[in-house]
Amino acid sequence: MAADRRDWLQDRRGLRTADAGGPGPRPWEDDLRGTPAGVGVLGADLRYRFANPAYCRITGEAPADLAGRSPSALAERYIGTPSLLAEVLADGVPRTWVTGPGGRCHTTCLRLENRGTVTGVLCIVIETPVPGLYEELELARARLAAADEAVERIGTSLDEVATCRELAEFLGPRLAEAAAVDVLPPPVKSGAPPPTPTASAMRRTAGTGAVELLDDADGRRRPGTESALARAIETRLPATEHGDGERVTVLAVPLTAAPDRGGAVGPVIGVVLLARVGSPFSENEIAITRHAARRAAVSIAHARQFATEQGKAVELQRALLTEPGKPHPNLQFATRYLPVGSSNLVGGDWFETVRLHYGRTLLVMGDVMGHGVEAAVEMNTYRSMLRDVAAADLPPHRVLRQLDLAIADTMARPATCLLVRVDPARGLGSFSSAGHLPPVVFTAAGSAELVDVPAGPPLGTGLGGYELVTRELTPEDTLLLYTDGLVERRDEDIDVSLERLTSVRLPCTAPMEDMVDAVVRELDAEHAEDDVALLAARIRRRRPHSSEEQPVQGHNR
Repeated sequence: MAADRRDWLQDRRGLRTADAGGPGPRPWEDDLRGTPAGVGVLGADLRYRFANPAYCRITGEAPADLAGRSPSALAERYIGTPSLLAEVLADGVPRTWVTGPGGRCHTTCLRLENRGTVTGVLCIVIETPVPGLYEELELARARLAAADEAVERIGTSLDEVATCRELAEFLGPRLAEAAAVDVLPPPVKSGAPPPTPTASAMRRTAGTGAVELLDDADGRRRPGTESALARAIETRLPATEHGDGERVTVLAVPLTAAPDRGGAVGPVIGVVLLARVGSPFSENEIAITRHAARRAAVSIAHARQFATEQGKAVELQRALLTEPGKPHPNLQFATRYLPVGSSNLVGGDWFETVRLHYGRTLLVMGDVMGHGVEAAVEMNTYRSMLRDVAAADLPPHRVLRQLDLAIADTMARPATCLLVRVDPARGLGSFSSAGHLPPVVFTAAGSAELVDVPAGPPLGTGLGGYELVTRELTPEDTLLLYTDGLVERRDEDIDVSLERLTSVRLPCTAPMEDMVDAVVRELDAEHAEDDVALLAARIRRRRPHSSEEQPVQGHNR
């Protein structure tokens, strides 16, 4: 630092002969304004002639109207008292000393001359770094970088197991040779108090690296791991222990729920465990681990809350959906309802069967737009209103028209709907659609055919315009109604999606349940991107001299 200061001074020897008192700006002022060192020029009267921004910042001088003023008492702590500056003017000997609060600056004062005449004093103030400052700044930078990366890598989904895995994979390679996350199971029943956090109640959810440093060959925690975990749970603070003698260091950091309104730390819902051979964990490494653990704890709490709410929505929808009404005994049928996975809320898919006069049955498949509890509630309203309208035994297209008029001003969400009136005695099916995908008929030959039903406007629009299509149905034909979740896939044209369905080959003699299972399997409905509802029906073949069989009841999965 002293060598740098000498070089700086040697490069600017011209200032020794500069005119400190002349009017107007001097050529060297522009060079000095941008330097990191504080430079102030005082005239022979020890009043300011010039000061660069760094000088004003360091000494606390106000830059406005500085010229002509004497140094303030605060500035004197950096450049010296008037008597000291007068000595520099008198003998021309440069003075260098440590100045400023805590000795954080070095100041050098030199006499300025112009052709043998003393014109003023040049004061150079250079800030010196605080011992350990750069190291602290580097640690702070590393913590900020780790915190930023944790935001990107931890809690990327509403999946508790995935979040625990992300936490272990984030900390393991960075800080330790082994990382694991043990989590307290959520309450068994919604609304029940959480289990008491104890070491024995924690369950391993994720692990990476040399987990044998944490557990023995039978998967039991090693003594150092167990004691560190227990202390972290008890104190809700990081805890370190030695494992395997003094060779291994174990760090346990609790995963705590969000603080309450009073700021108290929330209950422990898990613990992240790190182990490595050799040096203990530094304060900086513990700080990084605590930040990542807090991030994971918030994500786990959100995932559990989401799972609870989704469970309520699914149970509500299933309670509203229940089993459809029983069709006439002359019709076999089977149903499925498959809610989508944890990435989405349940939707408004529904199905129904309504008995009509003369052995006929009305089959219904509907889908209320949207997801969640609201969609499920409106789905039940649609279903109830349809039962009332269908009781008048109108043709399917007129049922849709009456239903559309009844709900156009009352329902917030439109819905698609497909109606099929099956008349076993005449071997006919009458079809009408309100914006729903066409049904499929699996024929006696085992092939699948789409029924070309004009798709009118969805229910709730008040536009009407529904058409009726009839088709022959035999006891060898199996009719399949479904919602869009069965066939639609992201980035795939709907025609391609329907071709996948019609390419399925099913024997007409297969039991109804087996046929529905086959469709679910062939279309991979278990991994659909939306809820899936299915209803399959077949006219029961009459068997002389035997009692009619009871219909096969559908079920939900």
